[in-house]
Formats: sequence, structure tokens, C-alpha cells
Amino acid sequence: MASLTKEKPDLQKRVHEVPHKPGVYLMRDRFNRVIYVGKARDLRKRVSSYFLPSKMAQADLKTRAMLDAVWDFETHTVRSDAESLLLEGKLIKEYRPRYNVSFRDDKRFLLVKIDMLEEWPRFRLARFKKDDGVRYFGPYAHSGALRQTLNFIRKKFGVLTFGRGSPTERELKSSTYQVPMRLSEINAEQYRERVAQACEFLEGHSREMIATLEAEMRKAAEKMDFEKAAELRNMVEDLRATTKPMRRFTRCSLPSAIDPMADVQALADALQLPRAPRVMECFDISNISTTHVVASMVCFRNGVPDKDNYRRYRVRTVEGQDDFASMAEVVRRRYSRVLLSIAETGNRKAESAPVDATEYSQENAFEIAERLTNPQSAIHSPQSYVRLPDLIIVDGGKGQLSSACRELQRLGLHDLPIIGLAKEHEEIYRPGRALPLQLPIDSGALRLLQRIRDEAHRFANAYHQLLMKKRIGESVLDDCPGVSQNRKNLLLRRFGSVNRLRKATVDEIAAAEGIGRKLAEEVHRFLQRH
Repeated sequence: MASLTKEKPDLQKRVHEVPHKPGVYLMRDRFNRVIYVGKARDLRKRVSSYFLPSKMAQADLKTRAMLDAVWDFETHTVRSDAESLLLEGKLIKEYRPRYNVSFRDDKRFLLVKIDMLEEWPRFRLARFKKDDGVRYFGPYAHSGALRQTLNFIRKKFGVLTFGRGSPTERELKSSTYQVPMRLSEINAEQYRERVAQACEFLEGHSREMIATLEAEMRKAAEKMDFEKAAELRNMVEDLRATTKPMRRFTRCSLPSAIDPMADVQALADALQLPRAPRVMECFDISNISTTHVVASMVCFRNGVPDKDNYRRYRVRTVEGQDDFASMAEVVRRRYSRVLLSIAETGNRKAESAPVDATEYSQENAFEIAERLTNPQSAIHSPQSYVRLPDLIIVDGGKGQLSSACRELQRLGLHDLPIIGLAKEHEEIYRPGRALPLQLPIDSGALRLLQRIRDEAHRFANAYHQLLMKKRIGESVLDDCPGVSQNRKNLLLRRFGSVNRLRKATVDEIAAAEGIGRKLAEEVHRFLQRH
């Protein structure tokens, strides 16, 4: 509560400690949450500009609101402007600050990949690095420079870029690949030697080649061929930008003091849990409108998102905006399904190795689930591994927590750890405790809870927006003559969406239940006009 009453610190004094170096800066609010991430070539100039009196006067509404909310900032220096761009993107994806727009989607920096198992390996662009045995280079901050570099290595080393498979007829005849012979005059083994040279170049072994190009550039300038000199200059700059050694900012190497497993252990200590909550599931209700009340469940494994195990729900049994009843429904649906899956696993085990059921006759549902889940399965296949979480988090206070606890008790899951996180003051509510727990704002445990809660909120809102867009698309049928709400539902159930219905023929529409030939013709004409 102290953070709510203390005066806002004077940040102008701290600006003089910021270095004149490239890097990223993070703006934090009074709860120590990151609300904005930015990059700069000169950190002191950029950060100091935010705290000039003229900045507030000239700022737009969004920037003014952000400056009002800033209570602290931190900076991290990097070695180049390109590295600051890479780090900025990583941090925005990590924190999802409310005042950032760029990088919050799934856009990634470009990579270059090459599959050495192919007979004629090709250098191709990719945005996702997969564990598929393919070799990757990057990521690269400058996409334009990267594309020019690929053009260069295609001509310099005679390697294939883009496409798949063996060289096409056109590629075999192309003069681009005649270094020192055309592709049609060499075999796959000789081609692989070219690939190895190109890989070394992308790894950064490019100093001699860049020096040669610089010498050519100077010669062209001496001969007054400035057009060629400028072309070579641009090529050298692109090659340097692409092949310069770059730090790869992974989740565990972000200079933001985020250590997922340390935060997990800190949370276990703060909540006095019997074991570290390696698997956590968090629920959030989104009832922006009464049209669609939806919920999300996000899963964090070892302190980081496990997106393969995210779930989303449309609330079915609750009318109007009732967060407590909605939370009860989704918790009941989630863990009744988990218990059913675990029971099915146990039945298969019993068939292969029968046991005496009387030995476990006094067990409750939680104890049965603990016995039937095999920890070794989690090691070999964590994504498909069905188990109860080590901790449940519900977005909300006492009301949401009580609703979730009642459903867990009805399912026999009395011993499953659960907490509620109230957003206004970041208070943690626990079953059977009258007073909430408040962790320090700089606590790694609290930051972990905030990341999980914010991710659940984002996922729920994204699903809500998806359903609203779908509803807007379907509303065009409301203006179609002769189409009642019942017939509209029949058509959408039959075709799935208005777009598919628009592509259907009159005969296909007429074949739908409750739709005659005359109405089908009317619907077809209407959708072609709208």
C-alpha cells in the first residue's frame, strides 16, 4: 500500500546517470510493471527528452497518459543499433507493455535456414526457428540488407535461394550460378562445397571478401565510375549489417533480470507451497459485452508460456455479466475433463497391470490423480502430458476465488493449491485466509504472477474479439428478406460462415434443412450484391 501513497519520484535527476550509448529503456508504473519499452541510439538523449517540460505540453493523449503513469525507468546498453532493435522486440514480447504497439503480434525477425539433408540444399528465409534438424542463421534486424546479402551469395557462391528441391530447368541454364561452372555442369556433391563456403560467409567469415569489395569500390571511384562505386558501397554496408556478429537475446539471456525458474522458486517460498509450481494454470473471464462471455486458461511451464496447452471457452450456462458464475463454469469444465483424461489413462494401465482397488479405496480425486500421473511421461512428452497443475491462479479477488474453490471441492480436488490475484492493488487471496498477501513490487514472484495474469487477459480478449468479428460478418444475413433467426442459424450451421455461404451455389443452399429453392435463390442474389 505504500506505493499508492508515496510521492512520485523526480526522475530528471537520474537521467544524468544514463550513458550516451545505444540500448533499450523500460518505463515502469508505480506497481513496477513495465508499461513501455523503447530503443535509442543515444539512451541519455532519448530518455531525457521524456522528462522535459515541453514534452508534456506537446505530447499526444497516449504519450501524456504514459508519462503520467511513469514512476521509474531502467536502461540496458547494447553494442549496436541493430542489437537494440532485436532486444526491444524480445522485451516487448516478454512484457507486452500496454503503451507499445509494435512487436506485440507474432511477427518475428527474419532467419536464414538451410536443410543439409536435401540433395541440393537451398538458403531460404524463415521467421520461426524449429527443432527440426535444419541449420539456422540469424535473427537479422535489417530485412532489406538480408535480402540483398542473399542475392550476393547466390551470385558469388552459385548457391540456390528460395524454392525447394533440385534445380529447375531455368536454374540449371542461368548464368547466375556459373561460379566457376553452371549448375548443369556439376553434381550435388560439388554443389555442397559451394554451400559450405556460403555458410562460412554467413557465420561471419567475410572480412576478406568485404575488403576485396572495398578495393573494387575505391578503384571505381578513381575511374570516376561513381554509380558502380555507390552500388559497391551499398553492398558492403548490407554485407556488414548481415554478417556482423550479433548477440542472440533468448528468454534466459534478456538483460531484464528475468530468471523464470528463480521466479518460480520465489513464488513457492512466498506462498509456502509444498513444491515449486512448475506447471501453473491461470483463468480470466472476458465479458466486455453480454453477447459473448468468454474465458481463457493459459499454462506456464517452468515459468514460461506453454502455448500448446492454452485453452479458451465460451461460457454456456451463465446469463448476463456474472464473473463468479462464469469462473465456476470454466474451472468445472477444465478439471472435470482433466480428471476424466487421467482416469482413462489409469484404466489403460489397470488393463495392462491389474492392481487391488481396495488398496486405494480411501483416496480422494486429487490423490488418485497424483498416483496415476507418471512423472517420467512429463520428461519425455511435456506438451501432451495430462496432469493437474501445481498451482491455479484466478484473475480476481475473494468472489472469483470462492467460486473456483467450490467447484474444485465438488470434484474432490480439495488439496489443489489455488490463489486469486486482484488487479487493483496486486493482492493475493488464498483459501481460508481473511487478509490478502501483498508481495514487494520488485519481487520476482509477483512479476511472474503478473506475466501469467496479463497473458491470460490478452488471450481471453483476443478470443472475444475473434467472436465479435465473426458475429459482425454474420449480421449481414439479418437484412436478407425471408431469413429468420432460425433459418440464419441453420445456414451458418450448414456452411460454417457467411463467406462459405456466399461461394455456395443455389442448389447447395437449397439442400440445407428448412431452405427451399425460392429462398435459396433470394439468399444467393442477396449475398452476391452484399
